Amino acid sequence: MKKLGFLVVGGILLIAVWYFFIYPADYVVAFNANALPGTINQTLKTWNGEIDGDISKNDDLGSVTQSLKFNDSTHIYQWKFEAISDTSSRVSVSIKDSEHSFMNRIKKPFGDISIEKRSASTAKDFYDYLNEHLEEFKITYDGESEIPTTYCAYISLSGKQVTKASGMMRNYNLLNGLLYHNGISLNGPPFIEVTYWDMKTDSINYNFCFPIIRSEKLPEHPLVKYKRLFSKKALKATYNGNYITSDRAWYTLLHKAEELGLKAAPKPIEFFYNNPKFDADELNWKAEIYLPLKE
Repeated sequence: MKKLGFLVVGGILLIAVWYFFIYPADYVVAFNANALPGTINQTLKTWNGEIDGDISKNDDLGSVTQSLKFNDSTHIYQWKFEAISDTSSRVSVSIKDSEHSFMNRIKKPFGDISIEKRSASTAKDFYDYLNEHLEEFKITYDGESEIPTTYCAYISLSGKQVTKASGMMRNYNLLNGLLYHNGISLNGPPFIEVTYWDMKTDSINYNFCFPIIRSEKLPEHPLVKYKRLFSKKALKATYNGNYITSDRAWYTLLHKAEELGLKAAPKPIEFFYNNPKFDADELNWKAEIYLPLKE
């Protein structure tokens, strides 16, 4: 009986230690979303900026740690995203009050605690924000294809993924004007070629390119260079929506490559078929996205 008593007491102590000091959350929320982890990751970061939160850790596409302040408390949100199909994910978030966690865990068995209502409301706000964003674009997976070969004039840029479109707009007139005033004929829609992608920092290096018909005398400019883009095998998707968020298609293609057991180079290429100045309906904007495959 003594041994049994020791075992019971020991078990209770172990459970208490785990509950109060090891279990990572005061409260857990979970839901399904019609998006892949990369899209949810990027949408969360945009939402975080709008609500004045802080992203303190981004280990990979499926994991983000966020801090939110509420009155005298700082709540730590540990987000996890796991794909459950080609178009959906399971989202779970473990929430902990960094200042009042111990007291929350004492009170929790006896009724609702304030962090539960606050956390449920915050998670619902993000859920609604995500679903609104998903209505703003469309991605169609087109299968295996080839990147078209072309000669181009380009400007090398770098920055956050979210600034990609603004970088293009800042340099559009320079590149277009230089070619037009020197009689260089265009040979297709403008495109970007990502040369480096850091998924942890959401940063890219990329070339903003205008396809041209090669001429014997190309105009010189300190920012403009010329090169040939060679054809190569790739996975392709069609994106309709604002070009600011066309990187959502990158994650679709990465997921497809993994699903098909293909080795992909994380260097997407995007061809843009619409001038946003002439069409207010963003769902009419079209981009063809290619993810190169390794030989």
